[in-house]
Amino acid sequence: MEGIDTQGDSGHWHRNETDEEKLGAEVPETAHQISSDSWFQVGFVLTTGINSAYVLGYSGTIMVPLGWIFGVVGLILATAISLYANTLVAKLHEYGGKRHIRYRDLAGALYGKKAYSLTWALQYVNLFMINTGFIILAGSALKAVYVLFRDDEVMKLPYFIAIAGFGCALFAIGVPHLSALRVWLGFSTFFSLVYIVIAFVLSLKDGIEAPPRDYSIHGTNSSRIFTTIGACANLVFAFNTGMLPEIQATIRQPVVKNMMKALYFQFTVGVLPMYAVTFVGYWAYGSSTSAYLLNNVNGPVWVKTLANISAFLQTVIALHIFASPMYEYLDTKFGIKGSALSPRNLSFRIAVRGGYLAVNTLVSALLPFLGDFMSLTGAISTFPLTFILANHMYLIAKNKKLNSLQKLWHWLNILFFGCVAVAAAAAALRLIAVDSKTYHVFADL
Repeated sequence: MEGIDTQGDSGHWHRNETDEEKLGAEVPETAHQISSDSWFQVGFVLTTGINSAYVLGYSGTIMVPLGWIFGVVGLILATAISLYANTLVAKLHEYGGKRHIRYRDLAGALYGKKAYSLTWALQYVNLFMINTGFIILAGSALKAVYVLFRDDEVMKLPYFIAIAGFGCALFAIGVPHLSALRVWLGFSTFFSLVYIVIAFVLSLKDGIEAPPRDYSIHGTNSSRIFTTIGACANLVFAFNTGMLPEIQATIRQPVVKNMMKALYFQFTVGVLPMYAVTFVGYWAYGSSTSAYLLNNVNGPVWVKTLANISAFLQTVIALHIFASPMYEYLDTKFGIKGSALSPRNLSFRIAVRGGYLAVNTLVSALLPFLGDFMSLTGAISTFPLTFILANHMYLIAKNKKLNSLQKLWHWLNILFFGCVAVAAAAAALRLIAVDSKTYHVFADL
């Protein structure tokens, strides 16, 4: 049995058996660094995901379709059930005397090879679509800066998406693994605060100066049903990574206890900025709130430029978090260990990570319907991974320790979220079909 990876002065990873004795659980092989980060750093990784530039869209994609009552109640409920579901997964990290550093490993240990493959497929779809959304966001932020200074149509959104994809690829090549983010998490937090504070203050100013707003939910009865279901998918998308075991793998011992601290940090302090900008944005602009809040705000050009550039830079960092499971899989499969700057490792990252993000960028430019992709991602992967699978895995793992009432509770969760996932997928596909008729491919939104 082997211990955890540590890094010597030479930059090469090796196993340390004394560390493994402390673990009391077998650690799978991986080319990436594990068990090296404090709970506080992991808490910031999770919070970076919640307060990414996606928060600039929640006023328009969640509050506008749901309105004040259902929007506020929905966000609070989504926070609570997301915390609960994530704690279930976190508690299974050392199931069966082995650390499960990948979501698919945990599913495979509980269900077998088919579940391993299905979970990996769901997670890949989830992360690919999240990354696609990040590149759309980054391109939208760059275009917003351009529009502030140039009143022409020479540069269109697909061009900015291509620039954003190139920037994300450069960052992915330069940062070998999730634990290596370290100082970048500080930059990420700073950039998040910049665009959240600017969006909050300018929205507050506009709201105070504006006449009464229209908060009614527009559309026919049938369209409102679909947009409401889509907004519910966005609610769970806002809080969940779909890669909790991979993030938990980076945390120091005791793994479960420290992960719980990180989760409590994420769902208390971490959600406050997101709440603030979401509610104030909707309050200021009502039903006319756009899917990118910085397009609504009025203020000095340099301030709006700063907010958009911060959103772009933070998105580049946040995307790296959600792409890291794919990077870990490829690095481990092809034995990419040792110095991050060795010619072989560097050329591998340029070719493989650059190629992966090139595909992401092409899809982003081809179908830049951000809100629709958030809904579809929530429906087909976030719901199953975060709620359905989490509850069922916990039910299987702890079956003998649960009483009848607890078992019934988990089954009710599974059935409820299964039905919601099916409805949300149908709603999201309908929204994409409608938008595809309205906008052509490579649309300049």
